[in-house]
Amino acid sequence: MTTPVNTEVNTDSKQEKDIILRTIGLTKRFGKLEAVKDLDLEIYRGEVFGFLGPNGAGKSTTVGMILGLITPTSGSLELFGQRLDKHRWSVLRRVGAIIEEPAFYPYLSGRNNLKALARAIGDIPAAKIPEVLERVNLADRADDRYSHYSMGMKQRLGIASTLLRDPELIILDEPTSGLDPAGTKEVRDLIPQLAHEHRAVFLCSHLLHEVELVCDRVAIIKEGIMIANAPVRELLTKGQLLQIKVDNPGEAASILENISWVNSVKIEDDYLIVDVPKESDSEVNKALAEHGIYASELVSRNVSLESVFLQLTGGESGD
Repeated sequence: MTTPVNTEVNTDSKQEKDIILRTIGLTKRFGKLEAVKDLDLEIYRGEVFGFLGPNGAGKSTTVGMILGLITPTSGSLELFGQRLDKHRWSVLRRVGAIIEEPAFYPYLSGRNNLKALARAIGDIPAAKIPEVLERVNLADRADDRYSHYSMGMKQRLGIASTLLRDPELIILDEPTSGLDPAGTKEVRDLIPQLAHEHRAVFLCSHLLHEVELVCDRVAIIKEGIMIANAPVRELLTKGQLLQIKVDNPGEAASILENISWVNSVKIEDDYLIVDVPKESDSEVNKALAEHGIYASELVSRNVSLESVFLQLTGGESGD
């Protein structure tokens, strides 16, 4: 059974007015399937919040409820301090979202695509279009056809489209999926900048390395239940990975697997990779030595968000 990891946000530096999104006991059932169960979240202005989970964990259902596309079975959802079910249109006008790949007219330029969208939305000043193009570093390619854009440019134009109404909450679902390294870096660099402009960014992604680089806090859900909610730094400092070289790794792995405080053990290229609490190197070495096994090499590795994720979800990968 997975033990939930919950870390309280430091409310001394957080005001009620800084809470952009709050869910209380948010639950959604589809027949007998409980897709999301009693989800409690608070997302603050100025932060990038990562929302993670294995395939089928309930991430898409949660996003659908936040955007008013799915009606919760029970619980409540507030945006900007107002109940979504009572103030749907007024609060959703303050939210921008890209779900999956953004869609634009391929034969129009980036600029004209935004003009068409602005007309459809209404009440968007003409000056806003060059402003958002500049904001996502597309000003010099604004008059090129969308069909000539790279994947990274298409994604940045999608983000520009969410900025037309100057949203206070931006929801991004897999914004770097399918991008080459250059495009990934462009989008990755942009995300925290958006949050620091007095917004919040709600980021769903299966690229855990990217999440680790850009997110301030993350929540992890599994089978609809939140099993972790903490600042990224705190999750990464809860343990360490030890890379150990021994003559008989199979026997050593069996010994360590039976120790209660050892989180996981695996063998990679004849090395043991052991996930243990911080500052437990000597205890691991002692446990092996007591069974006549002596390490010729014992090196500490940095814990990654991926290793934490796999530990908390029982080895299940993301979407």
